[in-house]
Amino acid sequence: MNGQKALKQIALIKTGTTIEQIKPRHGDFEDWFAEGMGVGNLLQIDVYRHEPLPSAERLSGIMITGSPAMVSGREDWSERTAEWLAKVVPTGLPVLGVCYGHQLLAHALGGRVAANPNGRQIGTVMTQMIDNKTKKDLLLGHLPATFAAQTSHSESVLELPDGAQRLAVSPLDQNFAVRFAENAWGVQFHPEFSGAVTADYIRYRSAALRKERLDPEALLQKTTETREAKTVLRQFVELCQQG
Repeated sequence: MNGQKALKQIALIKTGTTIEQIKPRHGDFEDWFAEGMGVGNLLQIDVYRHEPLPSAERLSGIMITGSPAMVSGREDWSERTAEWLAKVVPTGLPVLGVCYGHQLLAHALGGRVAANPNGRQIGTVMTQMIDNKTKKDLLLGHLPATFAAQTSHSESVLELPDGAQRLAVSPLDQNFAVRFAENAWGVQFHPEFSGAVTADYIRYRSAALRKERLDPEALLQKTTETREAKTVLRQFVELCQQG
């Protein structure tokens, strides 16, 4: 090693894969995160395939992806990851959970995750920051009072863990962005999704959406790019680099 200190990496905790039918066109979660974060050497851990979790000492930060799984399903790999997160968060290492990752963080720290009583949320939605206090937040403080974000989920964080602070809401979700600890955040939206990815999620799920009395065509018409939401990824990388 020539006495050189090993460089720390951001871990991408991959909790599943995207829809198989859209992979040829769009790639998979790791591709979207690498592009959005501007990082080419993420330490990818496929926890849904039971890959071992790394030591926190090796890491500069942790990003947790979305998943087709449900946190309420309490799968073994998911519960193991939750136990690991519960130990890592108090160390102050920067952590960001996205969609499933957001819910998993809440579950790991004592919150409650279940089916959203307001129903599925999918497509581009408007996000509302809570109040002026969020302007001081290290991760989300740069965002405007309202901004568009991509969504695709049916479960939500219904009860926050002790000490968590709600940062943003959406029309169907009161815990749309949360600071769980000083350096740990969760966002229910998908900053890594492009408008094209969101549109293909809507198209793939169109039959199910109609059964839920949602209009896929109307959702597609409202789908746009969400550049402001996407900036959260680069902002997280900056926080990791400051450590």
